[in-house]
Amino acid sequence: MARFHDLKVTDIHKTIRDAVVVTLEPVNGAVDQFDFTAGQYLTFRREFEGEELRRSYSICAGKDEGVLQVGIKRVEGGAFSGWANSELNVGDIVEAMPPMGSFHTPIDAGAEKQYLGFAGGSGITPVLSILKTTLAQEPQSRFTLIYANKGINTIMFREDLEDLKNLYMGRLNVIHVLETDSQEIELFTGLVTQEKCAELFKHWVDIDHVDTAFICGPEPMMLGIAAALREHGLDDSQIKFELFASAQPGRAKAKPISAETGTQGNQSSASITLDGSTQTVTIPKDQSILEAALANAMDAPFACKAGVCSTCRCKVLEGEVEMLANHALEDYEVEKGYVLSCQAYPVTDRVVVDYDR
Repeated sequence: MARFHDLKVTDIHKTIRDAVVVTLEPVNGAVDQFDFTAGQYLTFRREFEGEELRRSYSICAGKDEGVLQVGIKRVEGGAFSGWANSELNVGDIVEAMPPMGSFHTPIDAGAEKQYLGFAGGSGITPVLSILKTTLAQEPQSRFTLIYANKGINTIMFREDLEDLKNLYMGRLNVIHVLETDSQEIELFTGLVTQEKCAELFKHWVDIDHVDTAFICGPEPMMLGIAAALREHGLDDSQIKFELFASAQPGRAKAKPISAETGTQGNQSSASITLDGSTQTVTIPKDQSILEAALANAMDAPFACKAGVCSTCRCKVLEGEVEMLANHALEDYEVEKGYVLSCQAYPVTDRVVVDYDR
């Protein structure tokens, strides 16, 4: 089971006014724990006024750069992002779990593929890591990035993208779509919608030859893009999602149950395995598996509590649960019994779950 490790901050620099790139170095022999796959994220924890907060930020470095970096954009009212942008200093020690996430596809040095990436705002961070790594390790592949922002001053990694275009001339195409700033080509102004994607696919993207598409941004944008991709021939196996969780923390509302919460019929016996140890507890059916584990002093992993990351993933071995939200697990994972424990509520009178699988 993944646990938190100390990371030393070795560098901090701003990419735009309200976003920083933080370079980290594992200490205390944890280097091997932070060998990442492009597209993965780190989950951090820190106490603010006596309350522990956990936040996940995507790795923005390419696999071949030899560094561990995350991009953190300030969120209005965000305790962690505000602290990282204003108070975090070089030399500080932060705590993070090893890299997690499935927002990636296998790299093959001999492949000759066409990749398409969509990013909105700070959703660029994992996509940047993916395109850096893919272009470096698949020398015959090409990548088109469509990057949506409010205006030119809000484009994270703008200089980095220009440098990459020069480095991979003819293999990397970057299209900036700006919501408020007008551009020479009218199509590149406004929001990235399903309709705008259809227009882009006519003249700017060779959609018929796209092998894999990556989408990271706000949910409404992602849904429109995914619909356009399916409309133009891509199947779900070719579309990779990473939801930009601007509303952390949060949780979908639990389904209502009868007022007789205390009766046996509205309770479940939950056997929870974590770190090789199994604990059986009785929980009401309106309590999530994660809530039950934490309430019984089990150090279950979690980050967003909103069904957005996959940090709290566990496997249901017996019984049935209802998962109210899922923005992280692939269909094949759900079919194998994996659930997001922050969104999983017991349906049967007995459930058996395992965090170690």
